[in-house]
Amino acid sequence: MIEQTQRVAAAGAVLAGGRSRRMGQDKALLRLAGRTLLERALDTLRSVAQEVLVIGPPERAALAGGARLVPDAFPGTGPLGAIATALQAIQSDRAVLVACDMPFLSAPLLRYLVACSEGYDVTLPRTAAHTEQLHAVYHRACLPAILEQLAAGDLKIDRFFAKVRVRYVDETELRAIDPDLRSLWNLNTPEDWANARRILADRGR
Repeated sequence: MIEQTQRVAAAGAVLAGGRSRRMGQDKALLRLAGRTLLERALDTLRSVAQEVLVIGPPERAALAGGARLVPDAFPGTGPLGAIATALQAIQSDRAVLVACDMPFLSAPLLRYLVACSEGYDVTLPRTAAHTEQLHAVYHRACLPAILEQLAAGDLKIDRFFAKVRVRYVDETELRAIDPDLRSLWNLNTPEDWANARRILADRGR
């Protein structure tokens, strides 16, 4: 088991190229407790991974804080193309990938996912509601299946899962580390953002 304070033998990647239509503004630039969502995600990944990068447009460089910025190699293909871009760019054999709009990421939970990923190609949380495909560990062994799917124009992330080894981390395991599952929250609307600010205010942070 990975110690809960050490960096894991994996890269960390923040996917920061979304268009933020429902939010009405660039989610990566939203601020909580004085930091942008992108900066918060990077701070968490730096405590987890040995190598950290941002998948997104060149204008993200100013916020990357020293993390390597990698432009999307498959523009217009959404998160699936960004996952492929990250897997092509990393030096490690696997990457912890997170979306930039998750304000309450948990370093212990991300380390646990990496620990669970031994022997698997995709390792991701699964709750009663859905799976979290953008809070997951992907091995570079996924690349052929992802590239084949991109070439076919199929952008649904989990479509290639049938071709690789998948480990689902279920709710009981998740809640043992993150009882409220807040680390899996996404901010999609102004109401979500307001709720996150209230949570931080209640925490005194």
